[in-house]
Formats: sequence, structure tokens, C-alpha cells
Amino acid sequence: MKKILIAGILFLSLLGYSYGQEGEKVKWYTIEEAEELAKTEPRKLFIDVYTDWCGWCKKLDKETFTDPVIANILNTEFYAVKFDAESMEAVKFAGHTFTNEGTGTRGTHQLAAALLQGKMSYPSAAYMNEKLELLFAVPGYFSAKDMEPLLNFISSDSYQTTEFQKYKASFKGKVK
Repeated sequence: MKKILIAGILFLSLLGYSYGQEGEKVKWYTIEEAEELAKTEPRKLFIDVYTDWCGWCKKLDKETFTDPVIANILNTEFYAVKFDAESMEAVKFAGHTFTNEGTGTRGTHQLAAALLQGKMSYPSAAYMNEKLELLFAVPGYFSAKDMEPLLNFISSDSYQTTEFQKYKASFKGKVK
């Protein structure tokens, strides 16, 4: 009995250690899934527009999106979407069908061009309100510490009344 108890405690300790190392994970949706979910439980959309060859995109995945504070904000305040800007699949969103009519290996998907308003830079994040209207797109890599105030700025609707730099100056984040 003592061996079973010790084995159980060891297992739970390892499980807790593993969870603490990985932290909370971002629940990623397709754009179509996010649109459906927003119909019954409206939330803003965070759309990570990336490419497979983008080194900064991979760094964002590895370092920023694995931060438990960032994962929590994305999971509770947004529907988080990953969208490959060079995807060849047709996408139905907001009553339109978007495709990639590019030739070769690096054609740009029409949805990516629409979300980024033709300013193709990777990684970029597009933010949409609860009505699935594009608010803005923000290009570039953000560390967890830099992304946290931006996500809170948008999720709290502070963007409607306050300049981001003023908001950021008074922001007290949780990311270490």
C-alpha cells in the first residue's frame, strides 16, 4: 500500500511539474470556427497571420504564445485564430469566399491581404471586434511582456477612448 501511495504522489508531482513547465496553451480556431462561435458567444478575434518560412512567426509561437498569461487572455477574451497567409485552401468568412490565386509557392491568400489591408508583413496580428469588423492589424513580433498590454488594451475596449502609448504607460501587467 505504501508503494502505491508513493507512486501516486510521484505521478501527481510529475504531472504538476509538467503542467507548470508548459503552462496554459492557446486554443486555436480556424477562421470559420471563430465566426460560428462568435454568433452564439460574441468575442473579439485575434488572428495570427503567419507563414511557414517566417522565423519571427516561429519565435512568436515558441516564446509568446506559450506564456500562460498570454494564453489565458487569448483563451478568455478572444477567439484566437492562426491563419497561414500562403494557404491554398478556400476560406468562407463573413459571407465571402477567399482564395489564393497566386502562382508558385508564395502566393498570398486573399483573406490575409484583406486582414492586413495589403501591408504584407509576417508575423502580423489582425484584431476584429465582436461584430467581426476589422479594427486594425499590428505587424511584427511581440514578446509576452509587450503583447500583454496590447491584448488588454483591445479586450477592454480602451482603444476607443485612449491612445495606446498612454494606456501602456499606466499598465501593470502580470507577465514577468
